[in-house]
Amino acid sequence: MDTHEITRLQNRIASHDPGEFHFREIFGPDWDRLYIGDKVRLGREFLNAVRAGYFPGIEDTGQKKGGGRVYRRIG
Repeated sequence: MDTHEITRLQNRIASHDPGEFHFREIFGPDWDRLYIGDKVRLGREFLNAVRAGYFPGIEDTGQKKGGGRVYRRIG
């Protein structure tokens, strides 16, 4: 995940209400146009970026439901 994509996602997260979400909600409307392999890759890259601290205030809940991993925006 390059710095441009991280910045784009940080901006989208900033406009998202606190609480739980799926990555596809943050990624945006183009999510449904991606191939499944690209969705898996991007989802893994986002998880790794969250764990590395690139998205302060976002935590991995460790749960999956509704077709994907659940994250939480705090505050």
